[in-house]
Amino acid sequence: MAVQKGAEKWKTKQWFDVYAPKAISTEVVGSIPAADEKSVSGRIMKVSLSWITHNPNHAFAMIGLKITGANGNVANTEVDYLAQQYSYLHSLVKRRADAVYTHDVVTDGDGKSVTLKLLVTTRIRVARETKSVIRKAIHAFVTDYVSKMNREEFLKALIANDLQSEATKKIGGMAPVAKIEIKKVEF
Repeated sequence: MAVQKGAEKWKTKQWFDVYAPKAISTEVVGSIPAADEKSVSGRIMKVSLSWITHNPNHAFAMIGLKITGANGNVANTEVDYLAQQYSYLHSLVKRRADAVYTHDVVTDGDGKSVTLKLLVTTRIRVARETKSVIRKAIHAFVTDYVSKMNREEFLKALIANDLQSEATKKIGGMAPVAKIEIKKVEF
């Protein structure tokens, strides 16, 4: 039987254990093959958040872990993005209700830029002016909320749904808000 060319190259690769950031968990998320430690850096590993947190409420959330470096056979990561699946977000918008999408670029307590995309669902249809008021209120809230925290604290608040619940309380007086959910957060 003939040996394929790629098989020789594959046998020389070594496996690296990918660990989640310490802010989330200290467990191994998975393993990836690479030729050497340098070729591991910069890769992004897409994983379900429930796989890391062991919480079924996070089943529809995906997290992108960017590998920052490798030491031995251990690859360390940082969070690149956190996103909800489209099917879950689509199920939140009910009949005779509205969806308000927001897109804000804010700076955290460390001075780094964070892109935050939210979905605000209402219980009833609202006027265009009300949607504009909701977007402005969300922008003001998110700017203030994120600027008080460093990246780890903000990530923990997102995973624990603290941001969403506080925003719902704050914006709920302006319009009949049913739920505020994260669409995507990019670090």
